[in-house]
Amino acid sequence: MKVLVTSQGESLNSPVDPRFGRAKTFIVMDLDTGEYQAVSNTPNVNATQGAGIQSGRLALDLNVDAVVTGHVGPKAFATLLAAKIDIYTGAEGTVEETLQAYRDGRLKKASSPDVEGHW
Repeated sequence: MKVLVTSQGESLNSPVDPRFGRAKTFIVMDLDTGEYQAVSNTPNVNATQGAGIQSGRLALDLNVDAVVTGHVGPKAFATLLAAKIDIYTGAEGTVEETLQAYRDGRLKKASSPDVEGHW
């Protein structure tokens, strides 16, 4: 199972980025092997519009099963939902702490967006 965590840096010790569409980096962790990779989301950070949709497409291209972030807007939510990617919000702390919270079942699965677009 592959989980994407939005991050402000490229390591497991980096702080979680509270935004999905405009997160600087996506940390993709394979929970079965423990291997991870940092994937730049730079093209979407400064997008004038469509950052959530494009970031959702990147998540799909990365073949992740779940996205863990602080918040998700309506367009990103719709894109991830259409791709059948589970969405968890409320992430905070470091990427490692967030992954542990995910493993422990302490994160809330999102049933709707929790911020408006262009947040």
